[in-house]
Order: sequence, then C-alpha cells, then structure tokens
Amino acid sequence: MPKQEPSVRIRNFDEVALGYTPEQAMEEASRCLQCKDAKCIEGCPVGVDIPTFIKYIKEGNFLDAVKKIKERNSLPAICGRVCPQENQCEKLCVMGRRWEPIAIGRLERFAADYERQSGSRFVVASSGEKGRVACVGSGPASLTCAADLALMGYDVTIFESLHVPGGVLMYGIPEFRLPKKVVQDEVEYVKSLGVKIVTDVIVGKTVTIDELFKEGYQAVFIGSGAGLPKFLGIPGESLNGVYSANEFLIRVNLMKAYLFPKYHTPIYVGKRVAVIGGGNVAMDAARVALRLGAEEVYVVYRRVEAEMPARREEVENAKEEGVKFVFYSNPIRVLGEGWVKGLECLRMELGEPDETGRRRPIPIPNSNFILECDSVVVAIGQSPNPLIPMTTEGLKIGEHGNIIVDSEGRTSRKGVFAGGDITSGEATVIAAMGAGKRAAKAIDQYIQLGVGW
Repeated sequence: MPKQEPSVRIRNFDEVALGYTPEQAMEEASRCLQCKDAKCIEGCPVGVDIPTFIKYIKEGNFLDAVKKIKERNSLPAICGRVCPQENQCEKLCVMGRRWEPIAIGRLERFAADYERQSGSRFVVASSGEKGRVACVGSGPASLTCAADLALMGYDVTIFESLHVPGGVLMYGIPEFRLPKKVVQDEVEYVKSLGVKIVTDVIVGKTVTIDELFKEGYQAVFIGSGAGLPKFLGIPGESLNGVYSANEFLIRVNLMKAYLFPKYHTPIYVGKRVAVIGGGNVAMDAARVALRLGAEEVYVVYRRVEAEMPARREEVENAKEEGVKFVFYSNPIRVLGEGWVKGLECLRMELGEPDETGRRRPIPIPNSNFILECDSVVVAIGQSPNPLIPMTTEGLKIGEHGNIIVDSEGRTSRKGVFAGGDITSGEATVIAAMGAGKRAAKAIDQYIQLGVGW
C-alpha cells in the first residue's frame, strides 16, 4: 500500500498509509482463492464473510462489498486500519502458506473508504420497539453492541464521559494512524441506525447503573474500557516531563496539542524522549514525539524485538521514521531535579520461561547505564477504571479490577452485561467489537425470553 515518505510524514500528522486505488484493490482481490471452507472467517472475531466481500471488490462492486462487511461489522474503516489482521484473518489465509496472504484488512479499508467518499451509505434505521438498552462508553465494544441492538429493533442510548464519542479510538490512537474524521464518520453511521449518544455523562458519578434501570432501561452494557494508566513505581516518576502514555496521547489526539497555539494545549517533549514499553501504544507515543519536534526518540524495552507485542507494521514504521530501540533494558530510576534529565536502566538477559511461556528477563548485576533524555513516556499498559464497580452493588471484580463476565458478557448482576477492555484488560479493537457483538445477542435473549440468569 502506498505510504507517505518517512522524511515527509515525521513533520505532519496526516495519515501515513494512503490506501488502495480501485485498480490496486481489484488486483489484490483477484488473488483470493475463494476457498469453500474459508479459514479466514474463523479468524475474524466478528465473523465477516471475507471471501464474498473480496469477490465483490474483484468484480468492481465496491458498494456491495461494504454492504456485505456491514452485515457483521459496523466499523469497517476503523478495523481496516488498526486491527491486527496478521494474527487473525490473514494468519489463516491459505495463500499465506507459500506466498503473501491476501491483504484482507487493506481491502476492508478500501471498501469502507469508497462508500464514505461516494456518499452512498446504506442505512436501516431501528424501530426501537423491542426495548430500551443503555451502553456505557462509546468505544468499539459499546458502538458494536449498540449498532447490533439497533439493527435488532432496540432503542439504544450510549453514555460517554468525554465531550466527543469514540472512546479509545479518539483519545488513544494518533491521527496519522487513524484519522479522527474516519472515527466520527463511523460513529455517525451508528447514530444513523437510531442509536442516541449522550456525552459528558460519567456513569458511576453523574448517574449510576441502578438509576439507569429506574429510568426504564431494561439492560445495561458496560464497555467503558481500560483508562487507568500503570506506572513503574520507580524513583523520579513524579518529575516534570514524565507522562503516562494515556495523558500524552490524550493531549495530542483529543486536545490537539500538535496544533498549539490554535488549540490551548501545550505539551513539552524536549530534544530527547524515552518511551518505556513495547506495544502499539509505545510505538504511537514514540512516533508522536518525533512529530512534536524531538530530535531523538528511544523505545526502552526489557526483552528483544521479536517479543514486542506491537504490530510488525507499526514497528517498521517507527524504524523508518528514525525511532531508536534500546532492547534488554529495564528502567530503575528517572533522574533530574524538578525536570527530567535522564533515565537510569539496567541491562537484562533472558532466563527460564515464565508462566506465559516466554523467557523471563533477569537483571544483569552492575550493568547500570544512563540514557540522557528530557522527557519520559510510560507506556506499559492500562487498567480498568474502578468507578463503576465501586458504585454498582453485586458486580464481581477480578484481581486486576476487571469485571467478571461469562462467555456471552453476562456479569454477576442481573440485567448488566459487559465487554471489551473493562473485562479483558487492554486488548485489540476487534476483540472488543467481538465482545460487544456477543453481548448484544445475549441482551436480546434476556429481554425477549428472560434467559441468562
């Protein structure tokens, strides 16, 4: 897929990947073998009929392609950009056994963009007659749950704590990887199905789950995500210039710090930035720091590149843009007086496998070294926000603060369902969407048949 040149894109926040032309999409689609027993569908958490939509693209029937995708996925332009297809549908593609697998995600993105740019959107508005459901949060889990329920005929309202809907899609992923216009356009699609979205409402504070039931909602889906940042707990983390990745990316993505002073959100990065972590969020923070003017950006990770959880594509993009990687290194202290001056780390080596099957990183004694930097971004994950569990009686919680659910999203509290990062911890957009889809089906059974508890 064509991309902006690295020397150009590190000076702007425009989307890096430029998308297929119709000719490129049809050529790529023509490689699909149209397997009768299509394994790629098994790899899709929301069960999109992949061979059929690819067949439509091959034939040039682009609107039929996106219509087929939307039978199972209400957010195709988003999924086509940020889903880890290489570990899901594309991993099971037969073509991938000897050659490159079909670029399913890129074709999904093409079809969705074609529909959006053509202005020929296909919509079936909800009757709202089957009942009332409240969804908490407006990220991928809730948007999917709400859209599926609306298509079933429910009157659905989403409650969002921030001033714009989209959740992590808006505040967590940079513009150059997922343009906010794309997110808002797909949110508008969900609204066009009849879903209402109310912003600036903090469920658990402004209104409780119990009060939503008193207002007449027959079921509640909690898809409030994982927005509580984790820190290392090392000396110096309270110095000026230390950010959680959550704060760093919210300032940039949602509050447009990169457009200061047009937007009143200044952000300081200095000349050298150290980003701690190895996931997609760490890659996002590092690439954002470069675009904000940092001259050197380091990603500090305690294992080796092959074990980084970030997508290969995002690691390669970061390398192309000049991000430097410091592997086998674990921070033990942030240095400075008032402001950050450096990061003290220990060299690591790999020992015996731990409970996850990965070899455990072990500190090498007396291997301390100092990485000079002006700011530090901690990107080691996030936890579920405890507000809703604290204010909802009878909701069972796991040891990491996650809401405990069964395979269909039912919680320990009758009529309350949950899915996405609030139940699983930080995961992928498409995994959250799959949870929202399963919960929508269970909510329908609960309201219509009274089954589930």
